[in-house]
Formats: sequence, structure tokens, C-alpha cells
Amino acid sequence: MKTLIRKTAFNAFALFLLSQLLAGVKIIGGIETLLLGGFILTLLLLFVEPILNIVSLPLTFVTLGLFSFITHAILFYLLTILMPTITVNSFVFQGLSFAGFIVPKLGLNMLFAYILAASVHSVIISFLSWLTKS
Repeated sequence: MKTLIRKTAFNAFALFLLSQLLAGVKIIGGIETLLLGGFILTLLLLFVEPILNIVSLPLTFVTLGLFSFITHAILFYLLTILMPTITVNSFVFQGLSFAGFIVPKLGLNMLFAYILAASVHSVIISFLSWLTKS
């Protein structure tokens, strides 16, 4: 039970950060929406992700693990179906320049928006898990 509550809190906080970082992720509602979205995402990660990983195992082997990005994007798509107040839309990344490195302006369609949202969510969750390890 304690693990479920912690994962729900992490997912809710990650959804909040995701909506602040990516222009294409919109969450309508307050803390209740974030907590419910975090709980639904936790349940999807616990029950649906292993099934998707088993079904997509041959593709994961062929792509050397890169298909796992697609499975995470599918989970985010399922989240947006179950929670209509959480949306992921296509958007334009305005570019970035730091220390001589330049990332140009880039338009992301729906598929890549879901993949980017799932990847950033995974990074946030990994960082939060690393912070709380003792």
C-alpha cells in the first residue's frame, strides 16, 4: 500500500512537471486531477505495461530496446483516453542554444509528442526515485 501511494504521488508530481515543461501537455483541473491521473498512470504501469512488454518482446529485441519508447507512449495515450482532462497535443519546440550547442526549432506531431512526454516522464520518475533512495 505504501509503495502504491508513493508511486501515485511521484506520478502526480511528474505529470505536473510535465505540464510545465512541455507545451503540448495540458492538464485541466487542480490537485484532484493530478492525483487521479497519477493513480491511473500507476495502475497502467503496474498492470498494462507488463502485458505490452510481453506482446512487444519480438519488436523490442529487433529494435534493441527502442520499441519500449513506443510502449510508454501507448500508456500515455491510454491515460489521455481514461482522463479526458489530460491531453497531449502536437506542438513546436522553439529550439535551444547552450554552450555552443544548438537544437533547432522542431515541430512534433502527435506520435512524437506522446513519445517525448513519456520519455520526459520516465526521466522525472527516475530522478525522484534516485532522490528518495537511502
